[in-house]
Amino acid sequence: MAAKRPSHILHRTPWIPPVAVSAEGSYIELESGQKLFDAIGGAAVTCLGMSHPAVLKALHEQIDRVPYVYNMQLSNQPAEELATLLVNSSNGAFDLVGYASGGSEAMEGVIKLARQYFVETGQPQRKNFIARQLSFHGNTLAELSLAYHPTRRAPYAAILDEQHFHHVGPAYYKRFKKDGESEDEYVERLRAELEAKFVELGPDTVIGFVAETVVGASSGVVSAPKGYFKAMKSVCDKYGALFILDEVMSGMGRMGTLHAWESCGDGVAPDIQAVAKGLGGGYATIGAVLMSKRIADGLRDASGIWKHGHTYQGNPIACAASLAVQKVIASENLLENIRTQGAYLGKLLNERFLGPNSPSAPFTFDIRGAGGFWAVEFDFDAPEAKAYDLKGQPFAILVQQHAIDNGLVIMGMAGTASLDGKKGDVIILAPAYNVTREEIEKIVKMFGDSVEAVLEAHRV
Repeated sequence: MAAKRPSHILHRTPWIPPVAVSAEGSYIELESGQKLFDAIGGAAVTCLGMSHPAVLKALHEQIDRVPYVYNMQLSNQPAEELATLLVNSSNGAFDLVGYASGGSEAMEGVIKLARQYFVETGQPQRKNFIARQLSFHGNTLAELSLAYHPTRRAPYAAILDEQHFHHVGPAYYKRFKKDGESEDEYVERLRAELEAKFVELGPDTVIGFVAETVVGASSGVVSAPKGYFKAMKSVCDKYGALFILDEVMSGMGRMGTLHAWESCGDGVAPDIQAVAKGLGGGYATIGAVLMSKRIADGLRDASGIWKHGHTYQGNPIACAASLAVQKVIASENLLENIRTQGAYLGKLLNERFLGPNSPSAPFTFDIRGAGGFWAVEFDFDAPEAKAYDLKGQPFAILVQQHAIDNGLVIMGMAGTASLDGKKGDVIILAPAYNVTREEIEKIVKMFGDSVEAVLEAHRV
């Protein structure tokens, strides 16, 4: 759906997006008067929906009290209180917090913090990071180098850092297993691949292994097989490197637990972790870097400071909003709600897309997720695909466009299932943690109707 008005913004889309003028709960009203139901939370961000009164109250009060201080001169009450909450709710996993203004800033901070840790603990020869193919860690040049998403990297390939950022295969069993290979065998193959990469680079030159606990905006809600993260951490531990998790998209309750590794990562806590989207819930731009006691002690015993920062780091308004969001999640028991409603969402998706009378069943490759993070992956390799002509257009994008035209916001992504970025169509859903059963039913109906309408429109 493209607006026909002029715009002086250089947009991220080939069309001019419509303008939102108001929002409440999961509903967004446009200039045209159309109302949309947001089933993806922007980009898995708005975990409480819009205009929650407790968060608005906290924002108003903080604006009146102290809207800004510079973090190299002064701290502020909400920043201190939020850091304490993040540490105290981690069951001992984390000891210190550093702030950022979003996910990309947080991951940039992770990269620099990890390097600083080894410089200050007497191992300056450690200069290499190992991450995974089909990953996404943010949009800075360092993060595009760290991650491996072919289409996002393409325009910048000539200036990316291939000397210090290296890659192993994705942990995507259903797509990348070998014939007859069990999940345990697959995990062992990936463990051996990571260890071989350590040996190739020189074990004492590796800073750490970096992974999304649940892959978000590249493959679409892909969890690793059971035992994978324990295996990867064992390699890091063997060679003294750091085990680093990116939970910008999957963390802070999105999977139904505060940290995704608690439910989807073998319960293995990282040395360093990035969080962002669910931290502030869209009410303010914020991210955070969570540090284990190992990292905290290493810095305390040396410089005692984080040699990194930005102008809006620890912004009082952002921290006040985030603190309010986290308090609402706890007081309204929303993690339990999203676990319950997420299970219902998964049940309805399976019934709608894999049911015996579903037109989309032949093309539904996978339905996966937990809590408030779900995806349906489509594949048109089946013989039934000969009856349809998509005219070279990605199916997921066609479905996304049809859905938004009819009042549902979802996220469509193409090129999610192959290393060259040429195969795979995924639709991601990420409803608010306070979503209701009735709203779950509405999401599945509108989504399913959009899929079937696109199929019918392209039948030959």
